[in-house]
Amino acid sequence: MKFFSLFFSSLLLLFSAVSQSVPANFDQAKTLAQRLHAPAANSFYCDCDIRWQGKKGIPDLASCGYQIRKNGPRANRIEWEHVMPAHHFGHQRQCWQNGGRKNCVKTDSVFRLMEADLYNLVPAIGEVNGDRSNFRFGVLPATEPKHGACPVKVDFKQQVFEPAPKVRGDIARIYFYMADKYNLQLSRAQQQLLLAWHKLDPVTEQELQLNQRIAPHMGHDNPFVSGDREWHLGYRPTGYGLIVTH
Repeated sequence: MKFFSLFFSSLLLLFSAVSQSVPANFDQAKTLAQRLHAPAANSFYCDCDIRWQGKKGIPDLASCGYQIRKNGPRANRIEWEHVMPAHHFGHQRQCWQNGGRKNCVKTDSVFRLMEADLYNLVPAIGEVNGDRSNFRFGVLPATEPKHGACPVKVDFKQQVFEPAPKVRGDIARIYFYMADKYNLQLSRAQQQLLLAWHKLDPVTEQELQLNQRIAPHMGHDNPFVSGDREWHLGYRPTGYGLIVTH
């Protein structure tokens, strides 16, 4: 009996420690994300080397052949990009209808958790983060790249962003995770595109390692990376992240 008491006490302490490490807001998440991604990670969309100075990331643009399109200051800094944009997961909540992102941050605890979810954050060149905006992902065969050798394309009129092939599967699995955890809607066309990307760009060892580093801080892994869950057309999200326990 004493053994079981000690066992469950240990589990409770472990759960408490994990729960306390979950970032409560976007600022906390950015600080933690840097520790989890650096120093091994390159910029997500363009694969540029990153030099870290304290909390600031500086991309080595020459290392990936990046050319500044328009915004030099943002091109020379690393920003933390929401792969699934805040607009996508925010506009499905009432707080967004009543005042946009600022109102959601102020009034909605679930939105703050979504905004701070470490699985949805990647280091990106600031200019690319700005150009991507909240555009949907897609394929743009007739569009010319606008950022030198960085293999991304943007159609500002159609509001479509095409990422590099080597991160398309990563993007798909992040979208599946966010939709499942927070009961978010993905259109059929979105699902078809993401499923194709998931198949063409399978999980890499680097992606698995990042998943394992993040898991202790979130209290769970991304099951679409570990393989514990598999998305399919008609998948019904569980919404397990809508229960706020802290």
